[in-house]
Amino acid sequence: MLQTLATVSHVFLAVAIIVLVLLQRGKGADAGAAFGAGASGTVFGSRGTTSFLSRTTAVLATLFFITSLGLAYLAGQRTEPDSILERAPVTAPASTEMPSAIPTPAQDGDLPALPADEPPANEQAPPPQ
Repeated sequence: MLQTLATVSHVFLAVAIIVLVLLQRGKGADAGAAFGAGASGTVFGSRGTTSFLSRTTAVLATLFFITSLGLAYLAGQRTEPDSILERAPVTAPASTEMPSAIPTPAQDGDLPALPADEPPANEQAPPPQ
């Protein structure tokens, strides 16, 4: 419950920070205001929205940082399994002998005998004349 609440507030803070950063004017906008392109008096005072948006962004960034640390702490305290494989019961193998993935080399007695009229595979047959 607490982790869900922290996650929702974390996402909300992230979206709010993005919106506030996009609302702020860049430094190049001040040069345009000097030539009459922008209004110097606004609802937020003679300094404009710069100080209000900057302070709000700083507060939201601090809260975002705190929720990040809180989520990291809550994730470290989790004790229940995270995946289905971790929930699966562990069963013992049917036999005590472990199956070998590497085949054992064949002994001389294990090989089938070659017919007498064919030469062995590693020897070259004489060329026909």
